Amino acid sequence: MKPPVPVVEMTGISIQFPGVKALDDVALRLYPGEVHALMGENGAGKSTLIKALTGVYTVDAGTIVVDGQQRDLRGTADAQDAGIATVYQEVNLCTNLSIGENVMLGHEARGPLGVSWRRTHAQARAALARLGLDDLDTHAPLSSLSIALQQLVAISRAMVVDCKVLILDEPTSSLDAHEVANLFTVMRRLRDSGVAILFVSHFLDQVYEITDRLTVLRNGRLVSEHLTRDLSRGDLVSAMIGKDVATLTSLGSERAARVTDPGAVPVLEARGIGRKGSIHPSDVEVHAGEVVGFAGLLGSGRTELARLLYGADRPDTGEIRVDGRRTSFGSPVAAIAERVAFSTENRRDEGIVADLSVRENLVLAVQAKRGWMRPIPR
Repeated sequence: MKPPVPVVEMTGISIQFPGVKALDDVALRLYPGEVHALMGENGAGKSTLIKALTGVYTVDAGTIVVDGQQRDLRGTADAQDAGIATVYQEVNLCTNLSIGENVMLGHEARGPLGVSWRRTHAQARAALARLGLDDLDTHAPLSSLSIALQQLVAISRAMVVDCKVLILDEPTSSLDAHEVANLFTVMRRLRDSGVAILFVSHFLDQVYEITDRLTVLRNGRLVSEHLTRDLSRGDLVSAMIGKDVATLTSLGSERAARVTDPGAVPVLEARGIGRKGSIHPSDVEVHAGEVVGFAGLLGSGRTELARLLYGADRPDTGEIRVDGRRTSFGSPVAAIAERVAFSTENRRDEGIVADLSVRENLVLAVQAKRGWMRPIPR
């Protein structure tokens, strides 16, 4: 029996940015009919490697072979022509258009008088049906769907071009357990049809549930490639971090042994803070030098509680104290004045102003605190 031939083979890939080598002699093989996990810590080079494969970045060295043909990917159109499609963590669809228009965007069916919307929607229904989404009304606005369903619509859109390789970058980060199960059903259906799927996730349980093979990167270099079933979770974490399991366990014990002084005044304290229809009254204490986690399923109120602590939403009940002083966060400006900052989960839409420069985004809150009549010296 012949060994399988990779549909994608990246060899000796190196990419350098000013002052940093993002990728150094990295290799990646993707096989048809497999789900392949790309693993590594933040900064390991996963996103850079994906952007090299999708034509966003031009490689400084190395070769990319797709379906037996060497490719020089100079842009995303080149990657699409090679049969490579990507669905990013942030769903890049047009919520002001219908579901069908999003599925067929750029690939509308045309007739003698221009776009044939009847045929376009028929083809959109067929594309959705291939992923088990035939119950969706293609004429309904995309904004009427949940984020999870929008993600599946994005995958349907990627499959319209009959791709050989589908890249899913953190597709489950905003999904609950039921939605993840639906996504995995779609992924298995695509895998069984012969599509090679590159899956990026920080959730180890999901990696071991859905993937057949995995590649580990660390500090921009290739560590190893394994069949998923042949690598234990402990060995995977060790490969990603570069420390053995015993060392990691001892580090965890040291952190667990750290105890906050119960008599110390919390830096930030909330008592009975709540908002009707959003979150029941809750208590929070954050001490100096401490990391406090909010854990819970989607819809449990984690984001809502964080927004109340920052003043992005106004609480109906409770009080907030900073360094023991009672205060009121009626707005984010009041929170910033008390040196409380907030990094939103929706970073693209709420965390930055995309029309401004990097510099302007960095100083935005400081400039707002100083006032617009006192510009920060360049």
